[in-house]
Amino acid sequence: MVDFVIDAQARDDLGKGASRRLRRNANLVPGIIYGGDKAPKSISLLAKDLAKLLENEAVFSHILTVNLAGQQESVLIKALQRHPAKGFVLHIDFLRLIADQKLTTTVPLHFINEATATGVKLEGGEILHMTNEVEISCLPKDLPEFIEVDMANVALDQIVHLSDLKVPNGVELIALAHENDLPIATIHTPRVEAEDTTADTATGTTPTPAADAGDKTTE
Repeated sequence: MVDFVIDAQARDDLGKGASRRLRRNANLVPGIIYGGDKAPKSISLLAKDLAKLLENEAVFSHILTVNLAGQQESVLIKALQRHPAKGFVLHIDFLRLIADQKLTTTVPLHFINEATATGVKLEGGEILHMTNEVEISCLPKDLPEFIEVDMANVALDQIVHLSDLKVPNGVELIALAHENDLPIATIHTPRVEAEDTTADTATGTTPTPAADAGDKTTE
């Protein structure tokens, strides 16, 4: 598993004006660490270090280590504020983790065996994802990088629900805990094929292959 580590420094100059000066004059990104049994800490991070960290999408579902004034904080990224046009980070929120306290976060779904799924390979269907992430609750030590969704035995028109997922020990799906068995994915008949079949049935005609663009008729 990849270790995500980033250096930060404490900041006392707070407010929108101070944050703008940080970004403009020092190429720093303001942020905050909060949660747990400690007071919130206002911090700043080098913009280039943060940009490099965020290049790996796995960072959003991993525990990060923030080095701050000689101490280490175990955190999760909880929120990012980006520039609406240029996309760079304006502010970042980190949630402090406590080893014996459960956390709530979202993790991505990784769909496997899609090309060989029964409904695709044998029945000509297409896979539709209803969601690509799920909200979970677990202790920090049990946080998974992702949760697999095995599509191998899913047939045409079958729906995969949260209750069909195999989650690691110690991990709870939030929606299921509230008795909300959300749909995750399904295999359906391709729309174009379905429309063509409907049209052919209505007119009573059988579709014929289009003429080869390279064929020519001589008179």
